[in-house]
Amino acid sequence: MRFCSIGSGSKGNGTLIQHGDTCILVDTGFTLKDVEFRLAQKGLTPLDLTAILVTHEHSDHIKGVGPLARKFRIPVYCSHGTSLYDGLGNIPSLVVFDSHEPFDIGQLTITPVVVPHDAREPTQFVIHDPDQKKLGILTDLGSLTPYICEVYDACHGLMLETNHDVQMLRLGPYPPKLKVRVEGPLGHLNNRQAAQLLNSINCDNLQFLVATHISEKNNNEAIAIDALSNGFSWQKDSIIMATQENGFPWCEL
Repeated sequence: MRFCSIGSGSKGNGTLIQHGDTCILVDTGFTLKDVEFRLAQKGLTPLDLTAILVTHEHSDHIKGVGPLARKFRIPVYCSHGTSLYDGLGNIPSLVVFDSHEPFDIGQLTITPVVVPHDAREPTQFVIHDPDQKKLGILTDLGSLTPYICEVYDACHGLMLETNHDVQMLRLGPYPPKLKVRVEGPLGHLNNRQAAQLLNSINCDNLQFLVATHISEKNNNEAIAIDALSNGFSWQKDSIIMATQENGFPWCEL
């Protein structure tokens, strides 16, 4: 199994996971033209996609789902709450999954993970391939739960939100209401919370650690990496940073 990002941040998100002839795009927060360009940068076209998975209905994750699915007739998978979002429009093949049950797409097994975020029924995902490699995608949540720590244990690859540094957020340019939302229990993980997760799970199998969904105004790469490596055995120069412009390159488990 290999994975990469076509972009990560508040302006648009998309993650690719591929095993054999199964290729899944998790979220499409870009225009149709932009997502085609970003896929080409990773050596793919929309015709290579088996399915689109959607985490939740915020525009930086769902904006391009409808246009991409309609043009190329790609099946879309999402929770019941996400399926109620009017902006999806008419989807040729819409699969509403049970947020508490694993399901298969081609050669990949998807385990949805319900997370605390200010959306209707937001989910993140843990993905297994036939070789029992385990990839965790965990962004867009404001707090950690015991279940989250349990289900993301012993991943071989982990994409983990490091959205903001608390002090930078509090002193930064966001209006007070938005600061409260981002820092709240239904907002986004800060650097310390991300480090807390790493110290709560078994990371012995971890081959790739990717810091994702980093705020351009309330965080920076050096602070995020320092936080993740603090009290954790992962080397700073081994942590991958997902960017808004390019995401990150293919990583193979």
